[in-house]
Amino acid sequence: MKRRTFATGVATLALAACNEEPGAVEMGQSPRLPQPSRGLLPDMTIPRPARWGNDMPVVPEGYTITAIATDLRIPRQTLLLPNGDILVAEGSGGNAPVLRPKDFIAGIIKSWGRSGVSGGNRLTLLRDADGDGVYETRRVYADGLNAPYGLALVDGTIYVANQDALVAFNHVEGTLEAAGPPRLVARLPSAINHHWTKALTASADGRSLYVGIGSNSNITERGMPAEENRAMVWEIDAATGAHRPYATGLRNPTALTIQPDTGQLWAVVNERDEIGPDLVPDYLTSVREGGFYGWPYSYWGNHVDERVRPQDPERVAAALTPDYSLGAHVAALGVDFSTPAMGASFAEGVFVGMHGSWNRTPPSGYKVVFVPFRDGRPAGDAMDFISGFLDAEGNARGRPVGVTVDPRGALIMADDLTNTIWRVTAPGVV
Repeated sequence: MKRRTFATGVATLALAACNEEPGAVEMGQSPRLPQPSRGLLPDMTIPRPARWGNDMPVVPEGYTITAIATDLRIPRQTLLLPNGDILVAEGSGGNAPVLRPKDFIAGIIKSWGRSGVSGGNRLTLLRDADGDGVYETRRVYADGLNAPYGLALVDGTIYVANQDALVAFNHVEGTLEAAGPPRLVARLPSAINHHWTKALTASADGRSLYVGIGSNSNITERGMPAEENRAMVWEIDAATGAHRPYATGLRNPTALTIQPDTGQLWAVVNERDEIGPDLVPDYLTSVREGGFYGWPYSYWGNHVDERVRPQDPERVAAALTPDYSLGAHVAALGVDFSTPAMGASFAEGVFVGMHGSWNRTPPSGYKVVFVPFRDGRPAGDAMDFISGFLDAEGNARGRPVGVTVDPRGALIMADDLTNTIWRVTAPGVV
């Protein structure tokens, strides 16, 4: 039997009163958006943890999936080093205070879908010394961090975005542990930390570091002062630590990546809740310098959010429309561009890790998808690449987070429910 929360019945009545029944998850460049609906509670239903047993995640025919590391401590994002080593950021942050009774209920329900392991606050290094696909060496590269999440490598320096600061380690290729403590590059907003994850990537020339900083609320319920320097992407000078807003109005930019050849910054963004099971689409988008993407005043371009007071028609008129809808409440937490080594069907485009919904029936997300590109832009329907995380009873056997493409022909995926790193190889790749 599918396990459901005590809030689901109340929420279902609220949805029925609004004549808003969940439909198909709208993905693509031009999703159809329903009218917003509000009830007493959103449909707070989250799949409970379940074991794989004899099953495995589902991947395309001819591809192979392997668990290359298990028993980690909340793995979030991974970084592929030039020699093939993999760094894993392990941690969990946040602890924003509860504002409303339904926030308390939501907190309980969300906890039912999480691992019972505490965050590691560390980086773990995995090594496959002989190239046989078995990562036989595992070592704590650095510990004592504060909810590390985003990772980047530039010219022998490993950058780590903790929940409160961007720090850096000097790295010598082939070493298993950091040579010393990290140095501070820049402080990051950390008061309240409703959205604590700090996504990270580096510009193509390595001079700039981009950090995604989520909002401190769903829709400004803590007041606008709490949103200072929030819901945006910072650009940080790698040499000096000086920073500036690069793009704003991005409610929660959870993963960033640079497009090969063009150097264009892309992000996946988690959008707002509590206006229906099919609103608002989480999305994949190019991030324009100086661009404003709507939050909190509007969503998907110029769709006004009537809950926001005061309104700002000028900002709404300036809001950019994202490039690609990933569907409502899928909680995209990972993104990376593919290479031709991943096979003809997955040669050009991005992989997106979807952590999965907590407030939708049926659940959305809980998989890794591939969004095809043509001429540098999204083009066509997304395809499932790793799925099967929900069992026949609707329980969760894993929750995808970060995804990293190995140019030799493999996709590395972090799973923070089973605390596993999965590796999917293309046909003929070890």
